[in-house]
Amino acid sequence: MAKNKEVEQGIIFSKGPKNNAFAKYFVGQSYLQGLVEDPDVSVSVGNVTFEPGCRNNWHIHHNGYQILLVTGGEGLYQEEGKPAQRLKAGDVVVTHDGVKHWHGATNDSWFSHIAITAGTPEWLEKVSDSEYRKAEENAK
Repeated sequence: MAKNKEVEQGIIFSKGPKNNAFAKYFVGQSYLQGLVEDPDVSVSVGNVTFEPGCRNNWHIHHNGYQILLVTGGEGLYQEEGKPAQRLKAGDVVVTHDGVKHWHGATNDSWFSHIAITAGTPEWLEKVSDSEYRKAEENAK
């Protein structure tokens, strides 16, 4: 049984609707709740929730960055050429401009983070099942 019912139920921030707009960039089901809807703010702020095993594709942020504030569950984050990191509530990840990376839930837990994003994302290839399994086995 998947862990972290509070994440699934969206206790801290609403998990929002199914993330259909970006579904082609994810393996598995994710949810997206926008948190800042102000046209004068030049960053995107959203609560992203991943069902167990869900992860996004490899991607790069151009002319910007991404900050992940982990709010619940257990997740993984990996930059190209580096070992994966295991994430839990309270962790913060800063992805600098031009760094290829991915993030998502572990296989047995929901996962949620606030994503603060500036710039333009370039969506790349899917994280294969074998890459994902290896990342989960080796994450520190």
